Amino acid sequence: MKYRRLGTTDLCISVVGMGTWQFGGEWGKDFDQAEVNDMFVAARETGINFIDTAECYGDHLSEQFIGRALKKKFPGERESWILATKFGHKFHEAFERDVVYDLDGVRKQLEDSLRALQTDYVDLYQFHSGPDEKFDTDGLWEMLGRFKEEGKVRHLGISIGSNRNTYQTGKSVQVDSESIQVVYNYFERGPEEEVFGICQDQDLGVLARVPLASGLLSGKYAPGTTFDSDEVRGRWGKKDQQQERLREVERLVREELPEGISMAQWALSWCLKHPAVTAVIPGCKTVEQVKSNAAASETGLVLDNHPQTIQS
Repeated sequence: MKYRRLGTTDLCISVVGMGTWQFGGEWGKDFDQAEVNDMFVAARETGINFIDTAECYGDHLSEQFIGRALKKKFPGERESWILATKFGHKFHEAFERDVVYDLDGVRKQLEDSLRALQTDYVDLYQFHSGPDEKFDTDGLWEMLGRFKEEGKVRHLGISIGSNRNTYQTGKSVQVDSESIQVVYNYFERGPEEEVFGICQDQDLGVLARVPLASGLLSGKYAPGTTFDSDEVRGRWGKKDQQQERLREVERLVREELPEGISMAQWALSWCLKHPAVTAVIPGCKTVEQVKSNAAASETGLVLDNHPQTIQS
């Protein structure tokens, strides 16, 4: 596993992290605690130390799974994990969210997240894909600064909702944010146009979410595959676009995939080659996927001379 410094923080994070939206039950699978525990053991074995979640992945359900896994399998080892969570999109019911950016609501979200994660602090607390007017909520960033003073939050970040949100990215340093999370993968390259340049100018960490294009770049799905309406891809995905992308993946496997590297590992490595990207945070549903994702760090396609590289 390779590790990189997250922006100007002192956080040394694995270049492959673990995204955990799937634990909230909106990706076609319900998890039990034993499964999650095993996935965290696999994460430790492969060198993954960065976990990304949010209070709206279920009603703190993903955070609860994480908190119980760490308490059960790694008691007394909280400092060896880097936990990132988010605020602003309060879970209402499956596929539904309430927007909560008022000060009292945000404080309650943090307290509930800390309780669910069974920890006294989160390493990275992120503004979750809110519009600019919510980003500018009076007193919000001052309160987030007080969370840091209280020791409940170590660092602040922004998960931008649009790949081209230069407003929030550009104001990051002003509000004491040290990282940007953005959708970035082989199919979604919008951040390359402006956002990545702003991040590099400010030395912001960049977390690439959806690096496998919601699984389309995993290599598991052939053209013609459709997704049920009980999961995110079946509700939000554009069917024609999905089929076009699956045909492109088929071509990539046939024409460009190096021998001995899986499609998912190639796709994660592709993201990590960009000098602005600190880490990728793919989701995973099995121990095998955790291990396969982690191996992307070892493909030889990942930049060793990345400006944020700390160690291998």
